[in-house]
Amino acid sequence: MTERSEVIIRQSRPGQGGSPRSGDPDLTHFDSASALAARLRRRELSSRELVDLYLDRIERLNPVVNAVVTLDAERARAEAAAADEAAARGEDLGPLHGLPVTIKDSIETASLRTTCGAPELAGHVPQRDATAVARLRAAGAVVLGKTNTPAWAADAQTDNPVFGRTSNPWDLTRSPGGSSGGPAAAVAAGLTGLDLGSDLGGSIRMPAGYCGVYGLRPSFGVVPQRGHLPPPPGVRTEIDMAVLGPLARGADDLALALDVLAGPDEPHAAGWRLDLPAPRADTLAGYRIAAWLDDAAHPVDTAVLDVLFGVVTELRRDGVKVDDHPGPVDLAESARLFQRLVQPFLGTMMDDAAFADLTALAATDASTPRARWARHVTAPVREWAFTHERRLEVTAAWARMFRDVDVLLCPVTPTTANSHDATPDPDERRITVNGATVPYWEQVRWVQALSITHLPVATVPIGLSAGGLPVGVQVVGPFLGDRTVVDVARRLADVVGGYRPPPGF
Repeated sequence: MTERSEVIIRQSRPGQGGSPRSGDPDLTHFDSASALAARLRRRELSSRELVDLYLDRIERLNPVVNAVVTLDAERARAEAAAADEAAARGEDLGPLHGLPVTIKDSIETASLRTTCGAPELAGHVPQRDATAVARLRAAGAVVLGKTNTPAWAADAQTDNPVFGRTSNPWDLTRSPGGSSGGPAAAVAAGLTGLDLGSDLGGSIRMPAGYCGVYGLRPSFGVVPQRGHLPPPPGVRTEIDMAVLGPLARGADDLALALDVLAGPDEPHAAGWRLDLPAPRADTLAGYRIAAWLDDAAHPVDTAVLDVLFGVVTELRRDGVKVDDHPGPVDLAESARLFQRLVQPFLGTMMDDAAFADLTALAATDASTPRARWARHVTAPVREWAFTHERRLEVTAAWARMFRDVDVLLCPVTPTTANSHDATPDPDERRITVNGATVPYWEQVRWVQALSITHLPVATVPIGLSAGGLPVGVQVVGPFLGDRTVVDVARRLADVVGGYRPPPGF
């Protein structure tokens, strides 16, 4: 750990320059969703005041970052007024009573356009809410609008032909990541109380890490996917490994949102119940924590490693036992398995001519990235089944590790937020790791490798790099151990601080 990273970590402890003080009228927009919900319940703050506060900030500051792309201001103000009137009558609308939230533009919202950044969906106005959105509304949330995503949620940065580019509020020359880049930027900049995002190959975790906020990838299947794009509107097929989850300014917010969002979808609700296990420990020192912080196949930049190692050192100083771990599986193989598992689904979204072209390319002996991609997209069911069997073996290896370990700490990405890159073909883009130029997609390998396991992962902001950019850590837990990873995320904040507002916001 460098002297610089130690200073950053220590200064981020609560009371030493960390998260803004809850209740400060000048910093209300930076309060956590949990703190805002509590203030709304105590009627220290009205929903109308809070909605107007966020709408004013969106009007003034959103043009700088372009995180919020569609507003529903009139309906939000009407729903906020109804929430306040209900509170005056002593009625409780739910745990999110009157809380303003935003929704990633890949998640359908009734009577509010949902484009997923795709020109062909620029006029798409759903007739019903996605199941997860309906659950937020049923819990009393007030939807302010939609946040930006790359077209079809298919990039590691957030830019699309419909709404343009979203910038990272910590450095406008840098990307907030993707595909939940709009949600992460909006939460970081204090433009919303909470955001609902989605994650297939890191789309919640990467932006949360780049923007210095919290994110939760729930266990696969815990939160219904219905109403997410892709697949195209009206398609009921669920995407393997895809989940919906919250981005927020505090770990308590992740727990609050999880309680609202988790549960069986409509077809299963008649007979299924979800009872997520309690956290595995009741103190941070009580957890069996392991750390897998670097890998020869996918190395992590020293700017990130300094902060990660600094956090482990700080935990040990506070009496928390953290064991170094080589990783339960081969990281490079897991990243390759992700590609082979998810890409065949893309073929279902293509017309016959495009699929035929890829099939012809796949049959050649070309070794280009596009040729390899074509072979994955057009893979026969038999090949996918063999890949899936290997995935199950990898998942079993993780399960064996979690007999002796409660959570594993991993990097989110190998670097801090990367600069915007307008190169049309992502395969031609590059990032820099430890001074070496590497493929653009190298930034997603740590998150994609975890997606194949269906495990819950919380992303936690743990400090700033020597260059002043946020660094996060993935807290990985056993399948359905969502409450464990959220609890560890909460307790980590007592050691290394948590969310902090980006300069200028």
